[in-house]
Amino acid sequence: MFNPLPDAFFDTDAQSLARALLGKVIRHRQGPYWLSARIIETEAYYVTDRGSHASLGYTHKRRALFLDGGHIYMYYARGGDSLNFSAQGPGNAVLIKSAYPWLDAHTDDNAFAQMQLNNPDASGQPRPAQRLCAGQTLLCKALGLKVPVWDAQRFDIEQLFVDDVGARVPHILQTTRLGIPLGRDEHLPYRFVEAGYARFCTRNPLRRGQIEGRDYFSIFQGT
Repeated sequence: MFNPLPDAFFDTDAQSLARALLGKVIRHRQGPYWLSARIIETEAYYVTDRGSHASLGYTHKRRALFLDGGHIYMYYARGGDSLNFSAQGPGNAVLIKSAYPWLDAHTDDNAFAQMQLNNPDASGQPRPAQRLCAGQTLLCKALGLKVPVWDAQRFDIEQLFVDDVGARVPHILQTTRLGIPLGRDEHLPYRFVEAGYARFCTRNPLRRGQIEGRDYFSIFQGT
């Protein structure tokens, strides 16, 4: 039984939404399969933040950023597709930075194999689970998500939605975002990582040389 997040879930502050989405599962229907991945890394963006697309102003292509919370905003990054969800307030959104394949009664080994077919490595071989969705474009490729199909759309329970599977996320790591040019608010700590999956995200905040309180902060959540 699915438990899709309602639109109202997304009508909240971008940082709060970025934290709340950790542990939730993106499900996309491709042919006979539900392809699924647990969100393990997110980034919050605000219209006032010089690192955001919305700060560049409204355009038809960016319209989803200025719509109600829960609209899908997709764009191309380094030649690949990227997935974002609009948050509360015009121009505010959350980027889904990375995820981890999720298998359950709805997504079986055949569905996982389809994800691997969607996103082979550079030599054409299947990527292991820990690298399959370890980045915003790898995630979209594995799940078969495309800009022309989903940009500026709402979720569709028959095709694409975010599922609350009841997963607990007791420990979150908060740190700076990735790929923000110098002088465009690159210092803001708007990236959130599920600590238990930190080694599978785009860049591990717990890697050697990182110091808590300087390079990242811990957020502990109740049971």
